[in-house]
Amino acid sequence: MITGTVQQLSAQELAGINWKISSRSSNNGGSCVEAGPLADGSGRVAVRHSHHPEGSVIVYTRAEWVAFLAGARDGEFDFNE
Repeated sequence: MITGTVQQLSAQELAGINWKISSRSSNNGGSCVEAGPLADGSGRVAVRHSHHPEGSVIVYTRAEWVAFLAGARDGEFDFNE
């Protein structure tokens, strides 16, 4: 189970994150997700909405992030309408 926690990181912690935008995000103003590893060496990964970078972030452990990526690759989160 993926159980990331919503956290308000300090300006110093946010400044140390090398944010990457999802390659699946829309270039036409759609919802955009950014993720990046915390610079503290813990292996945790922060995720935020790129349109609201000053807002809260969700922080995942390394194991949770790896599980999420594996699920995304396997189509676990695909919506079939």
